[in-house]
Amino acid sequence: TCVLCLTFQLACCCGTAACSLCCKCCPKIKQSTSTRFMYALYFILVTVICCIMMSTTVANEMKTHIPFYKEVCKGIQAGETCEKLVGYSAVYKVCFGMACFFFFFFLFTIKINSSKSCRAYIHNGFWLIKLILLAAMCSGAFFIPDQDTFLNAWRYVGATGGFLFIAIQLILLVEFAHKWNKNWTAGANHKQMWSGLLALVTLILYSIAVAALVLMALFYTRSEGCMYNKVLIGVNGGLCLFVSLVAISPCVQNRQPHSGLLQSGVISCYVMYLTFSALSSKPPETILDENNQNITICVPEFSQGLHRDENLVTGLGTTILFGCILYSCLTSTTRASSEALRGIYATPETEVARCCFCCLPDGDGDAEERIEKRGGQTVIYDEKKGTVYSYAFFHFVFFLASLYVMMTVTHWFHYESAQIEKFFTGTWSIFWIKMVSCWVCVCLYLWTLIAPLCCPTREFSV
Repeated sequence: TCVLCLTFQLACCCGTAACSLCCKCCPKIKQSTSTRFMYALYFILVTVICCIMMSTTVANEMKTHIPFYKEVCKGIQAGETCEKLVGYSAVYKVCFGMACFFFFFFLFTIKINSSKSCRAYIHNGFWLIKLILLAAMCSGAFFIPDQDTFLNAWRYVGATGGFLFIAIQLILLVEFAHKWNKNWTAGANHKQMWSGLLALVTLILYSIAVAALVLMALFYTRSEGCMYNKVLIGVNGGLCLFVSLVAISPCVQNRQPHSGLLQSGVISCYVMYLTFSALSSKPPETILDENNQNITICVPEFSQGLHRDENLVTGLGTTILFGCILYSCLTSTTRASSEALRGIYATPETEVARCCFCCLPDGDGDAEERIEKRGGQTVIYDEKKGTVYSYAFFHFVFFLASLYVMMTVTHWFHYESAQIEKFFTGTWSIFWIKMVSCWVCVCLYLWTLIAPLCCPTREFSV
């Protein structure tokens, strides 16, 4: 089998290709991809440690199976039962170290445009040294004086960074919808096939959104009670209808010919997903039945059985959640994404319609890419002429993701009772964060539609 990356070997310490030591059976990999892969591994490693720290099951198993457990805890000054290494305070400290690590590299890599500079070599290599630095930063946070003041202040920093991470993802989602529609519309001017694909995908998106709305109305409401669910489902469904009508209104079409139902279909599906996720995260409502027993209402009956094996549900759900976070980090750190956040877009004349419109066309690669073999995986040095992504923006997004992970694992503002085993039991803070994110997404998309009407003298490009 193929060993992904032998990070801990000294030969990888100063190398510029992170995965050059993988076995030959692995496919070719680009230098820029391997570098981001290594930073992602560091992020995953610390995230797993945070999940372990929030698990009472793991803590109890360690007490049972590790010999001289109390002596070890006292030896490392972590308390009699290592209570300083578990719970929300420990996660705050570890994530503080990880956030400092990525923020340091954010400052260190500002305005790097060439992979030949000394700072670029440090960004793309010295993996063992950086791993040691990350471990030192995470460990050093446990020795910060006045822990109570630090935790209280860091909690607000984490909340701010977490909200900013969510906002960036929402902005890029809106940009993704506009980019998709503009790319396929450019193809529709030359081939009717693209017009058919536009219509088909739009129909599929709206079918999914309508089906999700109907299913939520069936399973998350009842004739009596469930007022929260009824109002929110109705409001969010109405918002989706409203932005769809605005997108195809004559005044918007005159200013933005590329605006259409495809974008609003993407936004509608995402709004329905967030609505479902928010309703699933809401604390359960209970009433007394005819036998004076508490029964849970406003949730699907089959979902109650899914929570019986909490460890399985938590493990699977946590894996999916942080997989999505990691995917967001890697896909939102390309140069196109960083330029989109600054309002820089490709001109319509340069658009070439293609199914995988997010990827570069085959002819855009560097024809003089240097390929190097070191007895292992083949590495393509694709940054010969310049960096293919923004190093600083890459680290900044991971810095915000570190804060988002910290707040998510510790249940945001319900940190004192947080446990990884109860990750999906639902809290009001998580419910409202998801619901507000839904409304912010709609507002961002609506602003991209009406901004040219509000500011006719300015040039807008989406």
